[in-house]
Amino acid sequence: MMLVNVRRGCLVTACGAVSLFALTVPLSAHAAAASGAGDAELPGEISEADLRAAVTDPATRRFYDRVHWRAVWNAAAIQALRQALSGRAAHGLDHVTFLQDSGADATIAQREAAFTGAALRYAAALGKGVVDPASLHSVYTLARPDLDVVGGLATALERGELARWLDGLAPQDAAYAKVSDAYLAAVAEAGQGDDAGPRIDTTGVVRAGDTDPRVPAIVRQLQAQGYMVAGGTSATPPVEGGLPVYASRVYTDRIVDAVRQMQRDYGLAEDGVLGPRTIAVLNLRPADRARAIAVALERLRWLARNPPATRIDVNIAAAILYYYRDGVLVDSRKVIVGKPGKETPMLLSPIYRLVANPTWTIPKSIERSELAHVGPKYLASHNMVRRGGYIVQRPGPDNALGMVKFDMINDRAIYLHDTSAPGLFERSQRHLSHGCVRVEGALGFAQRIAEDEGVADRWQSASAGGKHTFVDLPVRIPVRLLYQNAFVDEAGHVTVRADPYDWNGPVSRALGFDDGAHARAQADTVDIGP
Repeated sequence: MMLVNVRRGCLVTACGAVSLFALTVPLSAHAAAASGAGDAELPGEISEADLRAAVTDPATRRFYDRVHWRAVWNAAAIQALRQALSGRAAHGLDHVTFLQDSGADATIAQREAAFTGAALRYAAALGKGVVDPASLHSVYTLARPDLDVVGGLATALERGELARWLDGLAPQDAAYAKVSDAYLAAVAEAGQGDDAGPRIDTTGVVRAGDTDPRVPAIVRQLQAQGYMVAGGTSATPPVEGGLPVYASRVYTDRIVDAVRQMQRDYGLAEDGVLGPRTIAVLNLRPADRARAIAVALERLRWLARNPPATRIDVNIAAAILYYYRDGVLVDSRKVIVGKPGKETPMLLSPIYRLVANPTWTIPKSIERSELAHVGPKYLASHNMVRRGGYIVQRPGPDNALGMVKFDMINDRAIYLHDTSAPGLFERSQRHLSHGCVRVEGALGFAQRIAEDEGVADRWQSASAGGKHTFVDLPVRIPVRLLYQNAFVDEAGHVTVRADPYDWNGPVSRALGFDDGAHARAQADTVDIGP
């Protein structure tokens, strides 16, 4: 039996008390094997000078400042860390290396520092994400978890509770668990070789009854993604890549039905037509889905663990709104959000009042672009006037804000509102606005909020009056504008949608993935509304 002789150290706990802990423990052969060759022994004492020389990053330096530059790793702690890291795929972190091989020439102090650095990095990744979203986006105001990984690691090591501490850092809710399971399933599917084969050409459109050389490949992808049961039109269908495929190139009704199901899952128009957007989704392989789901797990780790029980969440990527009341989902509806180039930002901003029959002061950016060449006739026909150097659209059913605006507090002029073009909610691609969020059935949604907040009578009077009127809410309702293109839908299934703003790339690269294939939205100008 080997012995790990590490100097007895003292640790300042979170409550400020100082306690002594011994790190001279027996190391069995089994424990040595489990902790990795060469890393477990840590023979002899580590001097403070050697430890200071081995520490190279600020976080590890803060840790050892806290523990007064004493060695803290023993065989049990090393084994707990290695076991935790071996399970990092459950968090979509299996492409990230947290613990580098110290190498045969590494000193005991360097190995000690390596374990600490790895534990701190992994804890931070679990607790608040690998990457800081504020470094990726010019606007990001959602609160991240306030996590003291240095103090937490010190306490966990002192108490011998490293595994329990690490297990509790990631989100503990059911949605995170489902997304985690979906990631592991996608990784397993990708490992079965389903990523092989060329991509399907996205040019041209295929409709029911058409003959097209791409149909066998389309069927193969539908089968691989679970939308068609393996089989064909004959008793012994041909096999390609291990999957039965159709010999015929005819786009039959059976294939159309499978495509419609897939389109529904991915938020596309359920028309069964094979166009570029639908084929782009068919080109998503298990590895592509795994990448998107790993990014979704990362974005969930960015969020505070206890969101407000009463809140409105807008999933920008899926263009869907969810209204929670006292922790229960009570309403959901389609929304229209910013188009590529005019993206709706990720932010936290409360609704503080309802505005009945709103006016719309047109931003100078729109006045100088879409309205740059309009004259008095256009303004009159759209109920617009000039006031104080701005173009203002007066209240009415043709107002771009519709009949209600949900005023929010932020410095980006982002808010929820009604629309004079409700037909756009029928589109599968709803990234169409200049950044604000248009709400389907906004008048009904405003009525529900007014009733929940006890101001229904005031709201009804203001709405019926026809004038621009404010109705303050007694309690502000937080709104979170989130971006999740892989998420748990209302049926409890994890669904993957397009990456409309192409925002997944930097996150996936930070998680160790390549860019792979993905589907994003195309900018589509349909009106001048906010």
